[in-house]
Amino acid sequence: MSTHKAPTVILPVAEIADVQNHVSPHTIDIDKVGVKNISYPIVVLDKFNGTQHTVACINMYVNLPHRHKGTHMSRFIEILSEHRRDVSLKKIGPILEETRRRLNAQSAHIEMTFPYFIDKEAPVSKARGLMEYICNFNGSMDENGVLDLVVGITVPITTLCPCSKEISQVGAHNQRGEVRVKVRYKKFFWIEDLIRLVEASASCEVYALLKRQDEKFVTEKAYSNPMFVEDVVREIAHHLSHDDNFSWYAVESENFESIHNHSAYAYIESKQF
Repeated sequence: MSTHKAPTVILPVAEIADVQNHVSPHTIDIDKVGVKNISYPIVVLDKFNGTQHTVACINMYVNLPHRHKGTHMSRFIEILSEHRRDVSLKKIGPILEETRRRLNAQSAHIEMTFPYFIDKEAPVSKARGLMEYICNFNGSMDENGVLDLVVGITVPITTLCPCSKEISQVGAHNQRGEVRVKVRYKKFFWIEDLIRLVEASASCEVYALLKRQDEKFVTEKAYSNPMFVEDVVREIAHHLSHDDNFSWYAVESENFESIHNHSAYAYIESKQF
């Protein structure tokens, strides 16, 4: 029996069918089509260390007119690969412009979600530990080449219930919560400064490492500064609305309640200034 294998035939690119460019049977435009959940190294500016290397989860999309059956998914990855040495906030504009051009699209979008770490010291012992914050860079470019950038952060906080403190003879219930802030801005700002604003607007901030004297401090600080979720979002919104650098913001706070089987939630969104 012959073991000879037939040679593999590789067709020239021009002879390979491009199904994506076939005409769709439906006259319906698609707002966003692309790729999601790409793990990719990026570089972000660090207020204290210059830069910080991290790994982002990236989503990329373009719009798709009804005349096209599909988009070219591989081109998103090609564009990221070509910018692999400098995927950062300042490169979002060029990446989106290149995405529009390469995919013949009117609009392009990119979403980056990544962990950001701050070396944070405890309030009394000064013991140091790395605190993780989740950050987002979301960018869109329209058919006129106008870039829209939104920066978001997720910050863990501690809150103590004002009602519980008022009605209890001893103690009050507290809980850990999350504050999520998104902003549009006019000029550069530090992520660390926005995180600090949020932490200062809670009953107490959260730390990576605490000694006994630190635990005493944060417990008493929270007790002396009770806040509802409503208080937290209003406090943050007050500071953001008085900062001319931010043209728009959205603030939401969620408490993972310690004595209820549900979360407490509040949200404020500004008008575009």
